[in-house]
Amino acid sequence: MGGRSDEVEKQDMAWRLIGAVVGLGVGFVARKSIEFGWQKVTGKQPPADPNSLETSLAEAIGFAVVMGVGMEVTRIIATRSAHKRYQAWKEPKAERIIS
Repeated sequence: MGGRSDEVEKQDMAWRLIGAVVGLGVGFVARKSIEFGWQKVTGKQPPADPNSLETSLAEAIGFAVVMGVGMEVTRIIATRSAHKRYQAWKEPKAERIIS
């Protein structure tokens, strides 16, 4: 039984690693996409420093809301997709371990 527990632990560690890599990649792409969209919609560069007094409060809050919602939605979609694919890959292996 100890071997099965070790195998599950290895699979959990693999999922954590996959999740981290997917999260980093998707986060980078999402941020660039949101910044690009912000520039196209507003005609301005996204605020580099929302705390700067040169950035209006409305612009700083607007960008924060758009970025926050966009990043979280992207993270949820990417994590769920990666988890489904990982589960599909893991299932045949789990059946072999139990047998």
